[in-house]
Amino acid sequence: MTSFWHPFADMFAVESAGPLVLARGEGVRVWDTSGREYLDATAGLWFANVGFGRSEIGEAAAAQMAHLPSYSTFGDFSNEPVEVLAERVASFAPVPESKVFFTSGGSDSVDTATKIARRFWQLSGQQTRTVFITRQHAYHGMHTAGTSLAGIPANVEGYGDLLAEVERVPWNDAQALRDKIAEVGAERVAAFFCEPVVGAGGVFSPPEGYLAAVREICRETGVLFIADEVITGFGRAGDWFASRRFDLKPDLITCAKGITSGYLPLGAVVAAPRVADVFWAQGAGVFRHGYTYSGHAAVAAAALANLDIMSREGLLERALELEALIPQALSVLLDHPLVEEIRSGVGALAAVQLDTERLTKDPALAARAVTECRNQGILTRALATGALQVSPALVIDEASLGRLADGMSAALSTL
Repeated sequence: MTSFWHPFADMFAVESAGPLVLARGEGVRVWDTSGREYLDATAGLWFANVGFGRSEIGEAAAAQMAHLPSYSTFGDFSNEPVEVLAERVASFAPVPESKVFFTSGGSDSVDTATKIARRFWQLSGQQTRTVFITRQHAYHGMHTAGTSLAGIPANVEGYGDLLAEVERVPWNDAQALRDKIAEVGAERVAAFFCEPVVGAGGVFSPPEGYLAAVREICRETGVLFIADEVITGFGRAGDWFASRRFDLKPDLITCAKGITSGYLPLGAVVAAPRVADVFWAQGAGVFRHGYTYSGHAAVAAAALANLDIMSREGLLERALELEALIPQALSVLLDHPLVEEIRSGVGALAAVQLDTERLTKDPALAARAVTECRNQGILTRALATGALQVSPALVIDEASLGRLADGMSAALSTL
C-alpha cells in the first residue's frame, strides 16, 4: 500500500504491480533498489541534459544553502545567485536586452506567459486581445492554462473549460494560423503558442519553412509569438534555445527542464524588450503574479553549475552530433513490422512510432512496448501518438545508443 499519488498514473495498476523505485543514477544509467541497471532513453522526463551523478551541481546548491537557502524575491528582494543566473539566461536569449521571470517549472512558466500576454495588451490599451491560439499535438504543461492550451485531447478531457478563449490549428500548416487569426479577428488575438519541436505530442520537427512563416504571420498581425521551449531549451535542440537556431526572435520564451538538468525544480519566462519594456515603464504598476520560489537562491546556484558543465563540455555541439547519431542508431528498427517510422530531425530528440493500424486495434500496445523495453533494461515512455520517446542525456555515447536500439528491438520482438 502506497501513500504516494503518482502523476500521470493509473493508481490501481501502480498499487497492483508495485512501483519501480530508483535508487541512483550515473551518466545515462539508473539503478533500482534491487541493484538492476537500466539505460535511460528519456533523460528522466526530457530534462537530465548533463546526465545523472553530477555531484558539483549538488555541491553548488549545498554551498548556497549554508549561506542563504532562499528568501522571498517579491518586491525589491533579491539574492546574488539569481541575479547572476538572470544575466546568464538573458545572454542566451535570441533578442538582446531580454528580461527573465523565474518560476518553479514548465507548467508554471506557461501559466505565467498567458498572464504576461494578457496583461501586456491591457497595459498597451488593446484590452480586446485575449484569445490564445495553439496547435494540434501541443503539450503546454498541466496547470490550468496549459491544460486548456493542450492539443492532446486526452489531457483536456474531463476537466471542462478551465481557460476561456483558446483556439487550435493544425501543427504543420502556417496558412491555417493566418486563417484562424482572420476568423477570430487580429484585434482579439493575444498570442500564438508554438513548440519549435512538438515534444510530448509525438516529437514532430517543424516542416521546412513553417517556423519562419508563422513567425512572420504573428509580426504582420501584431500577435505575440510565444515559443514553448520547456523541452528544447538549454541544449537539447543544439543551441541554448531552438529559437536562436531558427532565428525566431520570440516575444516570450517558456523554459524549464534543462536549465538545471532536473537536479532541482526551476523554470523561467524570457521576455523580449517589446513585452518587458511595457512592464518596466513608469506607471505600469505592480505585476500581481509570482511564486514563493521564484528566484530560489539554492536552485539558482544549481542552475549556474549545470550551465557551466554544459558550456565546458560542449554539450550544445554534442546535441548537434546526436541529431544524426540517434536516428542512425534507431534505423535498425525500421525493418520491424511494429515500427511505422522514426521521427527525428532537430537535436537529441526522436520518436519510434508504432504501427498506427495495430494501435487502433490494440490501444494497449504502446504501454506493453514500454513494459517490454523495461524488461530489456531500457527506460522509455509512450507519447501521445503511440510512439516511444528517445531523448537521452546529451552525454550518451555511440555504444549506449546501440544498446538502446538493440534493447528496443528485442522488446518489440516479444509483442
